[in-house]
Amino acid sequence: MSIAILHGSTREDGNTEELAKLVLEGIPHTEIKLRDKTILPIHDQRHDEGGFDAVDDDYDGIIRQVLEHDVLIFTTPVYWYGISGILKNFIDRWSQSLRAPDYDLKAILAKKKAYVITVGGDNPRIKALPLIQQLKYTFDYVGLPFEGYIIGKASRPGDMKKDSRAAVEAAWLNAELKSLV
Repeated sequence: MSIAILHGSTREDGNTEELAKLVLEGIPHTEIKLRDKTILPIHDQRHDEGGFDAVDDDYDGIIRQVLEHDVLIFTTPVYWYGISGILKNFIDRWSQSLRAPDYDLKAILAKKKAYVITVGGDNPRIKALPLIQQLKYTFDYVGLPFEGYIIGKASRPGDMKKDSRAAVEAAWLNAELKSLV
Protein backbone atom coordinates (compact mmCIF):
# COMPACT_ATOMS: atom_id res chain seq x y z
CA MET A 1 0.00 0.00 0.00
CA SER A 2 1.60 3.26 -1.10
CA ILE A 3 0.96 6.77 0.18
CA ALA A 4 1.11 10.10 -1.65
CA ILE A 5 0.88 13.39 0.19
CA LEU A 6 -0.19 16.46 -1.74
CA HIS A 7 1.11 19.57 -0.02
CA GLY A 8 -1.15 22.52 -0.70
CA SER A 9 0.85 25.12 1.23
CA THR A 10 2.81 27.87 -0.43
CA ARG A 11 5.22 28.02 2.51
CA GLU A 12 8.17 25.62 2.72
CA ASP A 13 8.26 23.80 6.07
CA GLY A 14 5.21 25.64 7.39
CA ASN A 15 2.92 24.45 10.16
CA THR A 16 0.83 22.25 7.88
CA GLU A 17 3.93 20.41 6.70
CA GLU A 18 5.11 20.11 10.32
CA LEU A 19 1.88 18.35 11.25
CA ALA A 20 2.14 16.15 8.15
CA LYS A 21 5.68 15.13 9.19
CA LEU A 22 4.31 13.90 12.52
CA VAL A 23 1.63 11.90 10.72
CA LEU A 24 4.08 10.28 8.31
CA GLU A 25 7.00 9.70 10.67
CA GLY A 26 8.55 6.32 9.87
CA ILE A 27 6.21 5.68 6.93
CA PRO A 28 7.42 5.51 3.32
CA HIS A 29 5.54 7.99 1.15
CA THR A 30 5.75 10.17 -1.93
CA GLU A 31 5.63 13.93 -1.41
CA ILE A 32 4.11 16.16 -4.05
CA LYS A 33 4.61 19.84 -3.30
CA LEU A 34 2.07 21.63 -5.44
CA ARG A 35 3.88 24.96 -4.89
CA ASP A 36 6.78 23.58 -6.94
CA LYS A 37 4.51 22.71 -9.87
CA THR A 38 2.69 24.71 -12.49
CA ILE A 39 -1.02 23.96 -12.47
CA LEU A 40 -2.98 26.43 -14.53
CA PRO A 41 -6.58 27.29 -13.61
CA ILE A 42 -9.19 25.27 -15.39
CA HIS A 43 -10.66 26.51 -18.65
CA ASP A 44 -14.08 24.94 -18.27
CA GLN A 45 -14.86 22.94 -21.38
CA ARG A 46 -16.96 20.22 -19.72
CA HIS A 47 -19.85 20.78 -22.09
CA ASP A 48 -17.88 21.43 -25.26
CA GLU A 49 -18.25 18.86 -28.04
CA GLY A 50 -14.53 18.05 -28.14
CA GLY A 51 -14.00 18.20 -24.38
CA PHE A 52 -10.98 19.81 -22.85
CA ASP A 53 -8.05 21.17 -24.82
CA ALA A 54 -4.61 19.96 -23.79
CA VAL A 55 -2.89 22.25 -21.28
CA ASP A 56 0.87 22.71 -21.19
CA ASP A 57 1.53 22.47 -17.45
CA ASP A 58 2.37 19.86 -14.79
CA TYR A 59 -1.17 18.69 -14.01
CA ASP A 60 -1.26 15.54 -16.17
CA GLY A 61 1.99 14.26 -14.69
CA ILE A 62 0.82 14.97 -11.15
CA ILE A 63 -2.56 13.27 -11.52
CA ARG A 64 -0.93 10.19 -13.05
CA GLN A 65 1.53 10.08 -10.15
CA VAL A 66 -1.32 10.48 -7.64
CA LEU A 67 -3.32 7.68 -9.24
CA GLU A 68 -0.42 5.24 -8.71
CA HIS A 69 -0.91 5.44 -4.91
CA ASP A 70 -3.43 3.77 -2.63
CA VAL A 71 -3.67 6.41 0.10
CA LEU A 72 -3.90 10.12 -0.65
CA ILE A 73 -3.24 12.74 2.00
CA PHE A 74 -4.27 16.28 1.13
CA THR A 75 -2.66 19.04 3.20
CA THR A 76 -3.60 22.69 3.21
CA PRO A 77 -3.45 25.62 5.54
CA VAL A 78 -6.79 27.26 6.19
CA TYR A 79 -6.75 30.17 3.73
CA TRP A 80 -9.68 32.50 4.24
CA TYR A 81 -11.73 29.60 5.65
CA GLY A 82 -11.12 27.33 2.68
CA ILE A 83 -8.40 25.33 0.95
CA SER A 84 -5.37 26.96 -0.61
CA GLY A 85 -5.57 28.23 -4.18
CA ILE A 86 -2.95 25.81 -5.47
CA LEU A 87 -4.83 22.81 -4.05
CA LYS A 88 -8.09 24.21 -5.45
CA ASN A 89 -6.54 24.56 -8.93
CA PHE A 90 -5.41 20.93 -8.75
CA ILE A 91 -8.85 19.69 -7.71
CA ASP A 92 -10.63 21.91 -10.25
CA ARG A 93 -8.65 20.19 -12.97
CA TRP A 94 -10.25 16.88 -11.98
CA SER A 95 -13.08 17.99 -14.27
CA GLN A 96 -10.63 17.51 -17.11
CA SER A 97 -9.60 14.07 -15.81
CA LEU A 98 -13.22 12.98 -15.55
CA ARG A 99 -13.30 13.15 -19.35
CA ALA A 100 -9.88 11.55 -19.90
CA PRO A 101 -10.13 8.94 -22.67
CA ASP A 102 -7.36 6.70 -21.31
CA TYR A 103 -8.49 6.17 -17.69
CA ASP A 104 -11.61 6.22 -15.52
CA LEU A 105 -10.88 8.69 -12.72
CA LYS A 106 -13.87 7.73 -10.57
CA ALA A 107 -13.19 4.00 -10.83
CA ILE A 108 -9.55 4.47 -9.86
CA LEU A 109 -10.28 6.87 -6.98
CA ALA A 110 -12.95 4.54 -5.58
CA LYS A 111 -10.18 2.06 -4.72
CA LYS A 112 -8.18 4.59 -2.67
CA LYS A 113 -8.43 6.22 0.76
CA ALA A 114 -8.24 9.96 1.44
CA TYR A 115 -7.19 11.90 4.52
CA VAL A 116 -6.92 15.65 5.10
CA ILE A 117 -4.47 17.57 7.26
CA THR A 118 -5.16 21.26 7.76
CA VAL A 119 -3.84 23.95 10.08
CA GLY A 120 -5.24 27.38 10.90
CA GLY A 121 -4.74 30.04 13.50
CA ASP A 122 -8.21 31.47 14.07
CA ASN A 123 -10.23 28.88 16.04
CA PRO A 124 -9.57 26.28 13.32
CA ARG A 125 -11.36 23.34 14.96
CA ILE A 126 -14.58 25.23 14.25
CA LYS A 127 -13.70 27.53 11.36
CA ALA A 128 -11.94 24.83 9.28
CA LEU A 129 -15.01 22.59 9.30
CA PRO A 130 -16.40 24.11 6.06
CA LEU A 131 -13.04 23.29 4.43
CA ILE A 132 -13.37 19.68 5.61
CA GLN A 133 -16.96 19.59 4.36
CA GLN A 134 -15.91 21.03 0.98
CA LEU A 135 -13.34 18.26 0.54
CA LYS A 136 -15.77 15.59 1.76
CA TYR A 137 -18.33 16.65 -0.86
CA THR A 138 -15.60 16.71 -3.51
CA PHE A 139 -14.40 13.24 -2.54
CA ASP A 140 -18.00 11.96 -2.46
CA TYR A 141 -18.59 13.29 -5.97
CA VAL A 142 -15.66 11.35 -7.41
CA GLY A 143 -16.21 8.29 -5.19
CA LEU A 144 -12.99 8.72 -3.19
CA PRO A 145 -13.49 7.25 0.31
CA PHE A 146 -12.79 9.92 2.95
CA GLU A 147 -11.25 8.23 5.98
CA GLY A 148 -10.50 11.11 8.31
CA TYR A 149 -8.86 14.43 9.02
CA ILE A 150 -6.74 16.34 11.49
CA ILE A 151 -7.12 20.04 12.22
CA GLY A 152 -4.14 21.74 13.87
CA LYS A 153 -3.97 25.14 15.54
CA ALA A 154 -0.98 27.30 14.63
CA SER A 155 -0.43 30.71 13.13
CA ARG A 156 3.21 31.77 13.17
CA PRO A 157 6.03 29.51 11.97
CA GLY A 158 6.87 26.97 14.65
CA ASP A 159 3.52 27.27 16.47
CA MET A 160 2.55 23.73 15.49
CA LYS A 161 4.80 22.39 18.26
CA LYS A 162 2.43 23.99 20.82
CA ASP A 163 -0.67 22.05 19.70
CA SER A 164 -0.65 18.92 21.86
CA ARG A 165 -4.10 17.84 20.68
CA ALA A 166 -2.96 17.78 17.04
CA ALA A 167 0.13 15.80 18.10
CA VAL A 168 -2.11 13.14 19.69
CA GLU A 169 -4.29 13.00 16.57
CA ALA A 170 -1.16 12.79 14.39
CA ALA A 171 0.01 9.79 16.43
CA TRP A 172 -3.39 8.14 15.90
CA LEU A 173 -3.23 8.69 12.14
CA ASN A 174 0.40 7.54 12.05
CA ALA A 175 -0.65 4.24 13.67
CA GLU A 176 -3.62 3.96 11.30
CA LEU A 177 -1.39 4.43 8.25
CA LYS A 178 1.26 2.04 9.56
CA SER A 179 -1.43 -0.62 9.81
CA LEU A 180 -2.15 -0.13 6.11
CA VAL A 181 1.42 -0.31 4.77
